[in-house]
Amino acid sequence: MDYLCFRALCCKGPPPPRPEYDVVCIGLTGSGKTSLLSRLCSEGTDNIVPTTGFSIKAVPFQNAILNVKELGGADNIKKYWSRYYQGSQGVIFVLDSASSEEDLEIARNELHSALQHPQLCTLPFLILANHQDKPAARSVQEIKKYFELEPLAWGKRWILEPCSVDNMEAVKESFSQLISLLEEKDLEPGRI
Repeated sequence: MDYLCFRALCCKGPPPPRPEYDVVCIGLTGSGKTSLLSRLCSEGTDNIVPTTGFSIKAVPFQNAILNVKELGGADNIKKYWSRYYQGSQGVIFVLDSASSEEDLEIARNELHSALQHPQLCTLPFLILANHQDKPAARSVQEIKKYFELEPLAWGKRWILEPCSVDNMEAVKESFSQLISLLEEKDLEPGRI
């Protein structure tokens, strides 16, 4: 009897592994992709430089691990984004909600391209309207209207959330919503 009690208390074995999801993170240079991901990984953000090429971060959450492939947003890199889409299970699109009209239009076009790309169009999207802490930041409603998300993303699974590195709890909640969408996709029956 003592052996059974000991075994029940001490030998439960390792906890079940958390599911891992591969997601791609895109957005223009300066939108805050690296800063947000670094803060989620509890890394410093003092010496952040624009990503050239791509970087991969494993972002741990309580119920899953997101393997985030962050792609640089410079003009000379954007043209290669689609080469890194294969195998992605979800998309994070970060935009600077306080950017100039010109940059907002470029971000809008890039998001439209991503939403319609054959390798991404069926995947869940988390769209983060970053830099909400800046005075010139546009609201989520303004972004939704300007980006024409309702008609463009109709029938797709997407989330548009405001964010800032000053409010990481809101960022974590946004990522949790994305994980929920990814889990739903895992539960879908296979299509023949």
